[in-house]
Amino acid sequence: MSIAIRPATSADAARCAEIYRPFVTESWVSFETEPPDADEMAARIATYGASHGWLVAHGPDGRIAGYAYGSPHRTRAAYASSADVAVYVDPAQARRGIGRALYGALLPLLRDRGIHAAFAGIALPNAGSIGLHEAMGFTPVGIYREVGWKLGAWRDVGWWQRVL
Repeated sequence: MSIAIRPATSADAARCAEIYRPFVTESWVSFETEPPDADEMAARIATYGASHGWLVAHGPDGRIAGYAYGSPHRTRAAYASSADVAVYVDPAQARRGIGRALYGALLPLLRDRGIHAAFAGIALPNAGSIGLHEAMGFTPVGIYREVGWKLGAWRDVGWWQRVL
């Protein structure tokens, strides 16, 4: 499968919101409870695209199949060289190498922008996300137990880190 990666633009916001919606509404993968609309997603693309990077992946049909981005890890100054990362792939396009391709482009971009360490928070259980992150060189660093309430239950979040 041919995958093309490029920086996201505001024109990609509606498709990114469409991909993200089921992760918010149908699972505990995202701790958001209301899916962002295209305007909110465009604002996120503009903000994180400028500061850390926001990339989209196109499959052979030309349609956006997934996206990945970096964002600030924490707001205090000493954390400026660390970033949180996330990747979301259209479930219909899962297990086709899109997540790996996105991270394969995003992680060097973050390094080139002065980021030293990348962190991924993974709502548990999520074997697919754990497998992707560990395949990309992330290692587990800890678990926040019962840190979020979603879909009628307390959810744990595991944290994985990769020094860039």
